Amino acid sequence: MNYGKKSASKKRNSLISRSSMMGKRAHVSFIRVLFIGLIALCVAVSSLGIGSIRGILANTPDVNEVDIMPLGYATFLYDCNGNQIRKLAAPNANRLPVSIDQIPEDLQHAVVAIEDERFYEHNGIDVRGILRAGVKALTTGSFSEGASTITQQLLKNNVFTNWTNESTQVERFTRKLQEQFLAVEIEKKIGDKNVILENYLNTINLGAGAYGVQAAARQYFNKDVWDLNLSECATLAGITQAPTKYNPIENPKENAKRRKEVLDHMLDQGYITQEQYDDAINDDVYTRIQEAQVSNTQSSSKTYSYFEDELTKQVINDLMNIKGYTKTQAQNLLYSGGLKIMTTQDPGIQNIVDEEYSDPSNYPDYVQYALDYALTVKQPDGQEVNYSKEMMKLYFQNEDPSFDLLFDSQDEGQTYVDRYKANILADGSTVVAERVSFAPQPQSAMTIIDQHTGYVKAIIGGRGTKTASLTLNRATDSTRQPGSTFKIVSTYAAALNEKGMTLATTYEDQPITYDNGAPVNNASGSFNGTTTIRTAIRNSVNTVAVQCFEDVTPELGLKYLDNFGFTTLAHGTEADTDANGNVYTDANLPTALGGLTYGVKNVELCAAYAAIANGGNYIKPVYYTKILDHNGNVLIENNSVGRSVIKETTAYLLTSALEDVVQNGTGTACQLDNMAVAGKTGTTDAYNDLWFVGYTPYYTCAVWSGYDGNQKIPEGDARNFHKTLWRKVMNRIHQGMEYKDFEVPDGIEQISICADTGLLPRVGCPVTEEYFDVGTMPTEYCDQHFYEYDESQDEDMEIYDANATPTPDPENPDGTDNADGSGGDGTGGDGTGGDGTGGDGTDGGDIQYPDESGGDSGNDDIYYY
Repeated sequence: MNYGKKSASKKRNSLISRSSMMGKRAHVSFIRVLFIGLIALCVAVSSLGIGSIRGILANTPDVNEVDIMPLGYATFLYDCNGNQIRKLAAPNANRLPVSIDQIPEDLQHAVVAIEDERFYEHNGIDVRGILRAGVKALTTGSFSEGASTITQQLLKNNVFTNWTNESTQVERFTRKLQEQFLAVEIEKKIGDKNVILENYLNTINLGAGAYGVQAAARQYFNKDVWDLNLSECATLAGITQAPTKYNPIENPKENAKRRKEVLDHMLDQGYITQEQYDDAINDDVYTRIQEAQVSNTQSSSKTYSYFEDELTKQVINDLMNIKGYTKTQAQNLLYSGGLKIMTTQDPGIQNIVDEEYSDPSNYPDYVQYALDYALTVKQPDGQEVNYSKEMMKLYFQNEDPSFDLLFDSQDEGQTYVDRYKANILADGSTVVAERVSFAPQPQSAMTIIDQHTGYVKAIIGGRGTKTASLTLNRATDSTRQPGSTFKIVSTYAAALNEKGMTLATTYEDQPITYDNGAPVNNASGSFNGTTTIRTAIRNSVNTVAVQCFEDVTPELGLKYLDNFGFTTLAHGTEADTDANGNVYTDANLPTALGGLTYGVKNVELCAAYAAIANGGNYIKPVYYTKILDHNGNVLIENNSVGRSVIKETTAYLLTSALEDVVQNGTGTACQLDNMAVAGKTGTTDAYNDLWFVGYTPYYTCAVWSGYDGNQKIPEGDARNFHKTLWRKVMNRIHQGMEYKDFEVPDGIEQISICADTGLLPRVGCPVTEEYFDVGTMPTEYCDQHFYEYDESQDEDMEIYDANATPTPDPENPDGTDNADGSGGDGTGGDGTGGDGTGGDGTDGGDIQYPDESGGDSGNDDIYYY
């Protein structure tokens, strides 16, 4: 380079020349603009980033509204004695909450050691963990290193519950940023690590459907969490990272590797000693796990009982109708809300019912099997099609019109299933789902209610093994014709309660017809003339019931049935109109005998009779008394509020007549060994349905038997086994109970009447004692039983006194002449009879009746034995 004077001068001139100065200035300006632009860009990007972050954080849930309590606790059912009988849980809601002091420290330390070793030190986020994960991601390209704290995981599971639906990195970044921010805020607000750890340990998924450490302890070890040892604690802690992979039932080897990692961390972090570590490593925990599974399988059933089926329906309905939940919300609360439901079920009574219904000797020897079938297939074009048992029935009726899905054996039924399925699959369709079940026939159902409270104590919806939950419950779902059991609630209750009739009111048992001209037949096939209502109830006389119902009026009878709690009656409304526009109503004469449009439910018939047993006070069947929420607060109090359907005196009169049914009428097979019983039989014309509904001073029980397909019950034992079931169940229930009679309420009087006419008796009447509501006693005297005699014919004759109780002569009960006078002719017509040792035949003139005061009418007396 030339540093001479000339060169330097030239250089200076170039620097100060105008052109050079302009160029330099332009260059500097460009650099300045570029620099300023870069600064502006950085500021803009930073501002945008800060703004975006602020926007993200602004949308973070309010810490004051965040609930870190676990979602989805199991619900428990308790019997009437307060004992747990069932756990209800949705697939992701099998949680059993426990407090931190119930969780072993070994389990707490195990989870902290493997999941978040600086849990007790950080403020909700682990900066060191984040940096470590970042370095690993940059150096290896792997983002597998976790940096979430226990606090963050708790928020992810209980607050940011939609994280599994994230599909983009932006969504993940947004949730992660909010999660970290909220973790710090939550720890500030709570200020207690144990609260966070407790909620986390009650939240985590530990595989096999177990959520939370208590559910997992019960699932894997069949014991409570507080009884776990170090090895078992490490086993559970190892599951959290991958619940399926580390499931100790299905993958014990994988879990064992993970358990060792947990124990290694615990040893390194000073939670356990080397000796404790060695003992835990050598513990054969997996054998115990397998043994516990056998025990769990034997002690628990996934199939709900008939009582539990109906209970769940009632709870969901009440949560909707009382608390205002939607159906989905109610179902979620039932199966995931951690409720405690106090049921009315009596385990002792339910066990008796279950045992008797499972005893083959209580059923007819001849057993048939009804098929229930459903099939879903995917056709070659991809369309799914459903096939039902009704479609199968129609298919085979093309071959045999009498085909009815009823088989002599299950094997026979299966052959028809196979043939039907083969025909459907012939086009290349494939099976998507199939259900095949066989129910033994004839079937039966029973309900038992404590009439004083309305509490349902036991229910069984059918005979045979119950193979699934929420299946057909014949006690609560099926509607069947009630037969003569309906006479009491449809007809005689209203007649005695407000139509001025009594048990002594008479009707003529004679041939009659319905409005359409069809005859009304008695089961006996005969007619017996003048018949009291008591006799008609005792002997189940149809003609009397129909005539009485006509006097009561079908409209009033239907009103009483509504008040008795029946919900399946036809009232002639739009709901009772068929596709052809025909309107059905049960406000007609056949209703008196149980001839209904739809039939009734077993539990509702039982509840109606329970109302009579309860002094005329109806209580809707109660399946639970109280529902408590997860925190122990009362959610619903199910009080037994009843309504008066009939007077207490009317209820007693019906009870007295129903006692007569069991003692002397159609229900003698249902007498109990040491308890008063009142009840009524019921049989439909073609023997499709058989009933007995009866009660004691303690319980009301309704039993039904029949075929699911409504076939006729064959003659013989099949027509009586329901009575056997009723008697056996009720005998066992009342064994050891104090004997009681039905209490006679105030307002009931008992007097003597003529058993045939129901009127006040005269000498010669067949006399019986009858109960009456005060003010309804008869005032007229029987005019069918009397005899005329001359005073001279028997010294033992006495003048009739209307106020005296008549007593037939024990020597001559039929009133024939046994006078000892042998000399007089005593013709009586003209009063001219001659003398005889027995006295003068002085009776002259026509026979006349005594007046009501007991005095003589005219000159003539009437004499009775």
